[in-house]
Amino acid sequence: MDDIFVARLMSTTLHTVSPDTLVEKAGQEMLENDIGSVVVVDEQNQLEGILTSTDFITIVAESYPKAETSVSRYMTTDVITASAQDSIREVADLMVEHGFHHVPVVNGDEGVIGIITSSDLAKYLSNVETPSPGEAV
Repeated sequence: MDDIFVARLMSTTLHTVSPDTLVEKAGQEMLENDIGSVVVVDEQNQLEGILTSTDFITIVAESYPKAETSVSRYMTTDVITASAQDSIREVADLMVEHGFHHVPVVNGDEGVIGIITSSDLAKYLSNVETPSPGEAV
């Protein structure tokens, strides 16, 4: 697994919001796309934070009125990131160590270029351990 890199497994179909997006809109984006997080970026696509489904527990419990609350109030801003050249073992270790399921993938020039999730890692491991019938190993 040390020679498998994040770029191979990450999703490049990103769902992003700005820090001033209302949490209601961010939540709708997550529901409509069946995703567990949205990446918060500025106008230059630079990472500002991440808002996850877990954050919505706090939002529901604390936010009044909800429709007027922006993402910036609840997003995580000290986001741990990966690069496309990191090994998936390194990223998996980070996820286990910190207890999270989403790691934005960044590039210094382009900003956020993807995201790798615990689901991406599980899917990869499932295919490696038990390939689908007719699939080459």
